[in-house]
Amino acid sequence: MIERYTLPEMGAIWTDVARFQAWLDVEVAVCDVHAEMGTIPAADAAVIRERTAAAPVDDAFVARVLEIERVTRHDVIAFTTAVAERVGEPSRFVHYGLTSSDVVDTANGLLLKASGEQLLSRCRDLSAALRRRAIEHKNTVMIGRTHGVHAEPTTFGLVLLVSYAEIERAISRLESAVAAVSTGKISGAVGTFAHLDPEVEERVCERLGLTAAPVSTQVVQRDRYAEFVSALAILCSSLEKIALEVRHLQRTEVREAQEPFGKGQKGSSAMPHKRNPVVCEQICGLARVVRGNVVPAIENNALWHERDISHSSVERVILPDSCILTDYLLAKTTWLVEGLVVFPERMAENLNALRGVIFSGQMLLELTRKGVSREDAYAMVQPLAMRVWDEDRDFRGLVLEDPAIAAHMSNEEVERVFDLGTQLRNVDRIFERVLGPATA
Repeated sequence: MIERYTLPEMGAIWTDVARFQAWLDVEVAVCDVHAEMGTIPAADAAVIRERTAAAPVDDAFVARVLEIERVTRHDVIAFTTAVAERVGEPSRFVHYGLTSSDVVDTANGLLLKASGEQLLSRCRDLSAALRRRAIEHKNTVMIGRTHGVHAEPTTFGLVLLVSYAEIERAISRLESAVAAVSTGKISGAVGTFAHLDPEVEERVCERLGLTAAPVSTQVVQRDRYAEFVSALAILCSSLEKIALEVRHLQRTEVREAQEPFGKGQKGSSAMPHKRNPVVCEQICGLARVVRGNVVPAIENNALWHERDISHSSVERVILPDSCILTDYLLAKTTWLVEGLVVFPERMAENLNALRGVIFSGQMLLELTRKGVSREDAYAMVQPLAMRVWDEDRDFRGLVLEDPAIAAHMSNEEVERVFDLGTQLRNVDRIFERVLGPATA
């Protein structure tokens, strides 16, 4: 991923230095377990551990691996050769009984687990921000829209509460996906433990904080990775949903909320008056990239027999890119929610823009309660509502003047139809269902 969209914490997980260090951690853990089980001399394992600890992976080591790889055209062999140069004679026990994917896939488990924990931390920050802003605006009344057209009243707090609940589901989904990819395997070339005791795998994975795959081929099965990338894509679609809502609310004709606009910020090279939702648009755009990685992640699941290498090149791109972009988008969306500027007065203006016609549904129900059939009630109310659209009339006034409605409802009963409190009487109960009674 380009530097522009890479934040330091996540970027550090996906450097070549971190990747080769993860490989080295796996190799050293295997040597230590072999020594404990008496498979290799304990003295040699101690030298391997000491010399690799004294000279951890750095830029010079990465450069040496890449230099060797230009000849071997095999990155793991280049890696083990570079390790041997640093360790010396005991290095004959490095990679003992292993195949390349034992190292790469187990190291992937480490990198994906670290990435997942970082993403979950970001998700929880966003969830907390949404919760705070939802409670803040629980009673900030605004018009609800369906098809982009005024429907019935809602509150901005409920809009935010919907996103809070969605991010909470995303956290549960991501926790499951992180558990699925926090998996290692040390089972050999076709997964049969031909050269290793299965206990080696169990003890190595436990040492590294991973779960041992119950059964594997040469690789950890890629349905796990597909689940992880899919969870990120769904999460990013939820972030896009939040940003898209703000983009709509920031339109000049609406102007009910807007993303923060900093001192010195400029919206347009040509028009000094512009305040554009650029961060929201960035969130919406980059979410497409993460979603685009789902298809190759799923296609990576079907490999030839016990393994081919068609997945490897793809994962070098989609795994770091998906993690880095999701991390960036979570940070940006949290910034957006925390700093979101809300205009309650404008919400009130827009709520009344159609002069009461948004209560047509309530009028329909009141007439049916008075004994009018639904079809007849609809036939009474709709023509009056259409006059509001076409003649810019006041809906309440039209209703009060209508003799057909007056035959069934008193003026006092009509006035109660236009009570916002009736429309929004259950907001507290919704908050209580989602957040608990303390927020009601």
